[in-house]
Amino acid sequence: MKNINFLILKKLFFLISIIYLIYCLQININNISLGFEFSTFKFHIILSFVFCILSIFLNAYAWKNILSWFGYSTNSLKLVSFYILTNSLKYVPGGIWHFYERFNFLKKITNEYLSFYSILLEPYLMLSASLLFVSLGAVYYPLLILFIIPTIFLHKKLIYTILSKLESFKKKGFKLFKLSNSLLESNKKIKLKSSFPIKPLFIEMLFICSKFIGFIICFNIFNQDISQYNFVLFIVFCLSWSIGLIVPAAPGGLGVFEASFIFLINKDFSQSSIIESLIYFRLISTISDLLLSSPLFFRGILKKS
Repeated sequence: MKNINFLILKKLFFLISIIYLIYCLQININNISLGFEFSTFKFHIILSFVFCILSIFLNAYAWKNILSWFGYSTNSLKLVSFYILTNSLKYVPGGIWHFYERFNFLKKITNEYLSFYSILLEPYLMLSASLLFVSLGAVYYPLLILFIIPTIFLHKKLIYTILSKLESFKKKGFKLFKLSNSLLESNKKIKLKSSFPIKPLFIEMLFICSKFIGFIICFNIFNQDISQYNFVLFIVFCLSWSIGLIVPAAPGGLGVFEASFIFLINKDFSQSSIIESLIYFRLISTISDLLLSSPLFFRGILKKS
């Protein structure tokens, strides 16, 4: 395992995903029509926006509760606002700049280790929440129950093992944080409030649900009578979103989430309608990020001036 270059593997997976997505677009190009009767579906679009925006607030609130689990409490509105402000930076090439800004912000009001822990744990907590939902698919495919394992490792006695592994995987990317000691040497500086981060995990689960509702509304525009498939779509969505999250070469999971979803979904839907749904959801999701962060961004510029 030590000899495996995970960064190269992730970049290779990203490249394969993009090629597969381009291939799917090419073979379905004649059947793809992104236009629809807006007057009929304007409520769908607005509602999808609402749930995507709600998901961002939930994600920010979960981050605030991660800090609370670490024993740090401060102005929650300030933390949530800063999280939303920096959220759009995940689309900047490199995929680390939102973490970097949050680290610098927290370092000023607390210690560098708590700052580092919070940004390291947040994506893992999102991944755990998403894969916990994937494990529900065990009713159809028993092996999916294994996806509950990441959640088990959130326990107080196991969490440092996970954080040390995450540190080693992301060592090159996190060099710019310039921590004076290794994470393992500094775990005594963090005092966890409880044995398990129940509240932040629950909020991250609400975040995933909100994100999925925003997606399924878009999906419903191009695919009718899908109620019998909602559970399967939810499992596939969670798994695809998780894959997009762990591939660092894809800003916001761009391309990877879409390719994974197309590959995993069964053949009960036409590829062209799936692609149309994914394009609209990606647009709505991205615009929601940029829309929410822009007022806070301009407010920051005005304060500096």
